[in-house]
Amino acid sequence: MDTKAFKRSLQHSENYHRKGFGHQAEVATQLQSEYQSNLVQEIRDNNYTLQQGDVTIYLAKAFGFCWGVERAVAMAYETRQHFPQERIWITNEIIHNPSVNQRLREMQVGFIPVENGKKDFSIVESGDVVILPAFGASVQEMQLLNDKSCTIVDTTCPWVSKVWNTVEKHKKGEYTSIIHGKYNHEETLATSSFAGKYLIVLNLAQAEYVANYILNGGDKNEFLAKFSRACSTGFDPERDLERVGIANQTTMLKSETEQIGKLFERTMLQKYGPIELNDHFQSFNTICDATQERQDAMFELVEEKLDLIVVIGGFNSSNTTHLQEIAVEREIPSYHIDSNDRIGPGNRVEHRQLSGDLAVTENWLPEGAIAIGITSGASTPDKVVADVVQKIFDIKLSLATKYR
Repeated sequence: MDTKAFKRSLQHSENYHRKGFGHQAEVATQLQSEYQSNLVQEIRDNNYTLQQGDVTIYLAKAFGFCWGVERAVAMAYETRQHFPQERIWITNEIIHNPSVNQRLREMQVGFIPVENGKKDFSIVESGDVVILPAFGASVQEMQLLNDKSCTIVDTTCPWVSKVWNTVEKHKKGEYTSIIHGKYNHEETLATSSFAGKYLIVLNLAQAEYVANYILNGGDKNEFLAKFSRACSTGFDPERDLERVGIANQTTMLKSETEQIGKLFERTMLQKYGPIELNDHFQSFNTICDATQERQDAMFELVEEKLDLIVVIGGFNSSNTTHLQEIAVEREIPSYHIDSNDRIGPGNRVEHRQLSGDLAVTENWLPEGAIAIGITSGASTPDKVVADVVQKIFDIKLSLATKYR
């Protein structure tokens, strides 16, 4: 399938919308009242610190809603205003934040049901309005919705679209796209649908396994078993790793994406030499600015003398998980929560570990003066951050009163 031609055709359809519907001003007011916070603004204005009682909060200097997320949520709100009576669906969570997705449900936006790991689009009828989330949607999903004559509202982040353009360049040059990402993440599923031949590597260790195969060969059956759910149909490592291009899921750890790119550049240089390198390796910068800024701010935050770090974001948010990784690597006690509801009752917290398991920690806030670092993923509203900060203050105040 010529994905580029299909996308171009879709974008010229009268049923396709990517720029909103002219309700920006009223939606902006609504978003401000629902998602922004005076407390967070106060912390920003005070050089990203705030002291109350024996608690000092250090807020990362880049956190929370990025431009792409804010745009996607605003377009979803606009869609509801512009189509007050129509049935509206969304192909996935608009962003990885439970409170925002719950708000859309309250606005009567339906989510495509998933049965046995597959989305069931039979519920969507001709003429329905369907929102594509910030992560995008696969070519196959777009084609299905187009064939159903749905009105499509595309909120895909431009940074994600940039990656799609990159894998289409790989395909045109007959390069295999090596995508740094999670094979079952909706963004990577969408990206791979625009690619020709592709292989998805989760981390540097998997990339090194592939690089070693390129240089030294190996057990083909073992290779295909290892990447059985992370490669294109009919993938042959002996044939399809002669020419490779690098792409990434935009929410992955920037430093690791860069390491993987350099690893494959060195590998192809070693195998084919400098004169033929460009015939066997392609790389474009597809690292999202917002992801990079939040990671850089986290690296700065962990240089403070902190007793613990709270990382706020959806439990299925990849970019939030990578912020947590930075705290874990520095061996700073850290707690990944998705809302202030995870805190309490009393001095306890339910949090997500890097393994994905939920854990409960009692007496997580120590007595006496403490310094707490706080950051949040790109899908987290300021109001959620403010609610967490306020709950921390309340617990510490009650502890101080209790032991006075």
